[in-house]
Amino acid sequence: MLAVSGDGGGGYGGGSGDGNSSGGGGGSDSNSDGGGRNWSVLAWYLSLLEKYPVWTKAITSALLTLFGDLICQLWIDQVASVDVKRTFLFTFLGFALVGPTLHFWYLYLSRLITTPGVTGTLMRLVLDQFLFAPIFVGVFLSSLVTLEGRPSQVIPKLQQEWFSSVLANWQLWIPFQFINFRFVPQQFQVLAANFIALVWNVILSYKAHKEVIVK
Repeated sequence: MLAVSGDGGGGYGGGSGDGNSSGGGGGSDSNSDGGGRNWSVLAWYLSLLEKYPVWTKAITSALLTLFGDLICQLWIDQVASVDVKRTFLFTFLGFALVGPTLHFWYLYLSRLITTPGVTGTLMRLVLDQFLFAPIFVGVFLSSLVTLEGRPSQVIPKLQQEWFSSVLANWQLWIPFQFINFRFVPQQFQVLAANFIALVWNVILSYKAHKEVIVK
């Protein structure tokens, strides 16, 4: 899914370029310049994706996990002050675990499943959501609890939050990933997933930091 596709990238880039050009063509010079600047930023980001795919996706993932945890703390938990250590560890996993893992997983998936059309999309979706996702959710929760210095709570945390987290993952990601696998060019699929991941990171942060109930 993340193998660079020249046709897909060209189509996507051309579409974005045409949209910006048409928007600026009917307006003033300042609007045209604004569209050019917006396109320059996008082109710069796409060039980074092409030259440094793992680093770019890792940093993007880190930023979105950062914002996800901050939204969780400030909006859902409504804390008086941000837990900096919690945010740092959550962000670190976004950088070191989530971004790189998704890059290589989707790259492998695109090479494993080459069937075109809806059939290939469904095959990738099934493997992604019913094989990879349950394992990765468990790995993420276990890693976070361990980094927070609570290794003895890994098993209780998984018993308490793993299944509900996987279920929430399916409810959010299955509809989106069908669209993502089917219509989004390969090199942009992690980028697209990361924006939905902002919502997912809020959910995951909430579940990951719920107090473990010891029975």
